[in-house]
Amino acid sequence: MSPGNHGTSIARGEATYGLNKLSPMQIQDTYSHRTDKRMTSCPTSDESEQTDRGWRASLALGAAALAILTGCQRATDLAYVSSAQVDSLDESLQLAVRQELQKRCGTPAEPKLLGSEKETDAEQLKRGARVYERNCQQCHGVSGDGNGQAAEYLIPRPRDYRRGTFKFTSTGYGSKPCREDLVRTVTRGIAGTSMPSFRRLPKHDLEAVIDYVLALTHRGELEMLLATQAESEGELTPESADEFAASVGERWKSAHEQVIEPLSKMPPYTPETVAAGAAIFQKRECFKCHGRDGRGGLAGGIEVGKDAWGFTDPAADLTSGMLHGGQRPIDVYRRIYGGINGSPMPAFKDALAPEPDSIWHLAHYILHLADQRRRGVQFEPGSPAAAAADHASAATATAAADTLAVPAAETTTPAEATPAASPAQPSAEEPQQ
Repeated sequence: MSPGNHGTSIARGEATYGLNKLSPMQIQDTYSHRTDKRMTSCPTSDESEQTDRGWRASLALGAAALAILTGCQRATDLAYVSSAQVDSLDESLQLAVRQELQKRCGTPAEPKLLGSEKETDAEQLKRGARVYERNCQQCHGVSGDGNGQAAEYLIPRPRDYRRGTFKFTSTGYGSKPCREDLVRTVTRGIAGTSMPSFRRLPKHDLEAVIDYVLALTHRGELEMLLATQAESEGELTPESADEFAASVGERWKSAHEQVIEPLSKMPPYTPETVAAGAAIFQKRECFKCHGRDGRGGLAGGIEVGKDAWGFTDPAADLTSGMLHGGQRPIDVYRRIYGGINGSPMPAFKDALAPEPDSIWHLAHYILHLADQRRRGVQFEPGSPAAAAADHASAATATAAADTLAVPAAETTTPAEATPAASPAQPSAEEPQQ
């Protein structure tokens, strides 16, 4: 045996078996067991080759077994899951609903965006489906029903897209979101929930996954309409399916017309506007849900009911510094003015419209509350959050004024905002940060 054979055998073993990750003693013990000899006794060339062949055969068998168990083509095995409403129908009606859905909305492998007929959509949606499978499916599920593998461990639960209801939008209660709203949510995430920020997602992947989420949403809405028709009428006609499909698309296309525009220009953020907001908070009895100290339902033991998906939905802890719908003044303004879709949080547009600045004052107070814990302010249980109106915080409020100033671009939404149902365009602007 040549002097180099021993070193060559070890180098081959390290590369093949991953021994480069072991300590010297572990390597020595491994070779001692493989050859039944001490490392002081060099293996022959035949013994080395036989050992290599045995380990390679073992690795090949292991890889084959793994492929059999896990499958080689996961994406093609995916299938949309029917809703409980569809599953409750007679078998013939179930089949009719599923056939209409597949015809109009496709499959996970060949998705279609309801109401879109552009040839470029197909590849865009397939790309979005791949991005969704990698990043979203674990929580939101294959069908977008919010029942992914991780869903049962998360509070609040992942969003169920099938109702077409999204909480944090620039539009009013009951309206569909604009495309920009969905882009903003995916880009920023939702503070205080398990929805992370996907800020680093490449723009073409971001736009593609938004299109795919829209495809899931449209499919879910159509499924509900078809199932309701089949349930009440005992049949499903092509004419009714056409009508339902058109109605879903139209509501999304008109979303940009429902954007909430402030009734007045935001006044400067001052201790006086914060104090005025605190007074409105008490006058309008916001404390009945959010508590007198702003700590919300969980901390105050206040029950306000369930959300549109049937889950308990406590009022937000306004002092946590994690406002789910965004920290910009315009975000808070829109939550107050238009309410929060799918939640017990109502719209105050009618109650506060006669005093337009009052909405801004209340927004200032909420933003002030959201900063309380950061500044170490402690509340006595059940006590009014009077510290927000305390002029001793004037210096802090004044210092925060620059941060809270709203650029003109953030107080309004451009008239040319892209409707959410429209496929992504290469020239689409990035969401404002």
